[in-house]
Amino acid sequence: MSELKVTCDPAEVGLDADRLRRIDAHFAPYVDDGRLPGWLALVSRRGEIAHLSAYGSRDVASGSPIETDTLFRIYSMSKPITSVAVMMLYEEGLLELTDPVSRFIPSFGDMRVYDKGMAASPVTRPAAEPVRVWHLLTHTSGMTYGFQRVTVVDAIYRRAGFERGAPAGMSLAEVVDRWAELPLLFEPGTRWNYSVATDVLGRLVEVVSGRPLDEFLQEQIFGPLGMSDTGFSIDATQADRMASLYSADREGKAVLTDMRDAALRRPSMLSGGGGLISSAHDYHRFTQMLLRGGELDGVRLLGSRTLAYMTRNHLPGGADLEDFGPPAFAEAPYTGIGFGLGFAMVQDAAKNRSLSSEGEYSWGGAASTVFWVDPAEELTVVFLTQLLPSSTHPIRSRLRQLVYQALID
Repeated sequence: MSELKVTCDPAEVGLDADRLRRIDAHFAPYVDDGRLPGWLALVSRRGEIAHLSAYGSRDVASGSPIETDTLFRIYSMSKPITSVAVMMLYEEGLLELTDPVSRFIPSFGDMRVYDKGMAASPVTRPAAEPVRVWHLLTHTSGMTYGFQRVTVVDAIYRRAGFERGAPAGMSLAEVVDRWAELPLLFEPGTRWNYSVATDVLGRLVEVVSGRPLDEFLQEQIFGPLGMSDTGFSIDATQADRMASLYSADREGKAVLTDMRDAALRRPSMLSGGGGLISSAHDYHRFTQMLLRGGELDGVRLLGSRTLAYMTRNHLPGGADLEDFGPPAFAEAPYTGIGFGLGFAMVQDAAKNRSLSSEGEYSWGGAASTVFWVDPAEELTVVFLTQLLPSSTHPIRSRLRQLVYQALID
């Protein structure tokens, strides 16, 4: 565990301290009226932490406060980490983005695409294009999530036991092979759909590296970056720092859904798409590595050109997610937002109707967490809380407004 603190006067890095305090003033009522249990906000510019605030409880019943070392389930903020792991293997020449996934995971060798019919008896056809590594990184594979409840294929996933997570006791290898038996929503590469694809990438890391995903991430990313509180589970010494998990009721109020005991056990399925637990310190370290082009404190995980390639829009024809994806689960507006290799990125800030910079890249987690990196402004932001689902309150859009209005240089 490492100390986390403000490291500069905000004015030294072009931020107004009074304006930054508007973040706290805006989000404190979310706790006071029961919408959130508690939250932590971190704003960094030019490598210095200019604003760090926490409010509310990591566990409402006990009254234990959110502190700078509180541990959070980051859910889909795991995805950029797993995507970085894949690209580290890419840089070693161990795979290509155009490689069929079946080269590494044979069960992907006979994929089929949904054509018509009900979830109980779907009509499918052979896929014309193999699922490739690039499709997984860009969420254009045709895979899906059962919780989205939009398409018949979503329902097929739920019938197979994949609504949130996986059936108890299944390993990552077993889960991925089971997904390969389910039909794709569309031909690979023809549309964008948020999906379990990053979990498949986690299995790809295991096969290519010859190590379990947790070992690879610890040895190649967490250890080198000093992310000592990040992993798929916690130990007994960390338990008191773990935030309880809450879900929103019909009125949008936070109701306990405590999974602390589960966090103490190494899961049978290591979910690179949503299984990590982390802290503000650790995820801040990760964002600083990204902002610095793949290097932090003398440790380089990726080449700068690789990271620049990952964070450009890879959707065909320069499309945004609104045009290239089906109506589906969205944690933020998709107009003007492209997608790279593991990150959403701002392609057209005016079209997105949001104060931001073109080239800013980000992602969030199911429990209302979010981060973004803005290379143009040398800015990183991390917001952590524990409320399912992330679409309950307009946290992300409001946070963006409140951060960018504080820039004054």
